[in-house]
Amino acid sequence: MKKFTPLKLVSLASVSLLIAACGTDGSTDSEDTTMFEQMDYTITGIEPGSGITESARRAFDEYDNLSGWELQESSTGGMMVELQQAIENEEPIIITGWQPHHIFEIYDLKILEDPKQAFGAAENIHTMTRIGLEEDMPDATAILDNFAWEIEDMQQIVLEAQEIPFEEAAQNWYDDNQDLVNEWTDGVPESDGQEIDLVSMPWDTERASASVMTLVLENHGFDVNVTSVDPSILFQALAQGEADATVTPWLPTTHGAFMEEYGDDLVDLGPNLPGAVSGFVVPAYMDIDSIEDLPAND
Repeated sequence: MKKFTPLKLVSLASVSLLIAACGTDGSTDSEDTTMFEQMDYTITGIEPGSGITESARRAFDEYDNLSGWELQESSTGGMMVELQQAIENEEPIIITGWQPHHIFEIYDLKILEDPKQAFGAAENIHTMTRIGLEEDMPDATAILDNFAWEIEDMQQIVLEAQEIPFEEAAQNWYDDNQDLVNEWTDGVPESDGQEIDLVSMPWDTERASASVMTLVLENHGFDVNVTSVDPSILFQALAQGEADATVTPWLPTTHGAFMEEYGDDLVDLGPNLPGAVSGFVVPAYMDIDSIEDLPAND
C-alpha cells in the first residue's frame, strides 16, 4: 500500500503579519505588490501533463493580467508540502488545486473565481454501468443509482486515510453514516452472493467512493471485486462489458473525451457527487478572490 506523509493541522489564529502583507480594506498597491513579489509571481503546480496543469496553462493564455507569471510544475506531494510550509510560516501562496481534496479539510482555503472559465465549469462525479446490468442485476443497479453524497464526505475519508489504512477510513465513514447508507439500499432485496465487478481509478478520491460502494454492496449480500485502472481502460472495460459498474468518472471535462468515445456503449446513471471544481487555490487569509485580482508582472 502506498504510504502518505500526514499533513498536520496548523493553527491560523495568528495572521496579523500576513494580513499586513496580503492587504486589508485599507491596503495600498505597494503592499499588494510586495505580496506578489514575495511569491516571485509564481503559481505552484503539480505534475506536467496532468489535466489541471493543462488548464492552468490555458488560464495563462486567457488572462492578460497573468503576464509575467510562471507556473512551477512539481508533483502533487511537492505542492502539498509547499502549501503546508507557507501556511505554517504565514506566507502567501497560490497553488493549482481541486475539490474534493482532503487539504480542504485541513486548511481554510478558497478557489479563486475564474470568470473566463479557463478551468472549465464545475464537474460532477458520475455512476456508470455496462449495458445490460439493469436486466442482469436490478438490485445492484438500484443501489448504484441511489448512491449520492457530498464533497465533505469524500474528503473526510481521504483525510483520515493519511493516518490509517484506506479500508479502515472507509469503514469508519460507513459506520458513522448509516442513515445515508440506508437511503441507498431502502427497499432493495438483499443478494445471495451475486458477483459484481467494479472498476475505479488510482486516485485517493476515487478509492474513497469505490471503497464505500464496496462496503454498501457487500453488506447487502453481494460479492464485490474492485479493479483500479487508468481512465481509458475503465471506459473501455465498461463499454466492452468486461466490468459491471463504476462510481468514479468526472464529467463533463476531465473524462469528457472518453465519454465521447465510449458513451454510446455504456449507461450513465448520472451524478453521485456534484460540484467538483479545480482552479487556482489560496489560503483564505489572502485578500484576493478572483484570478482577475492578480496583477501582471510588468
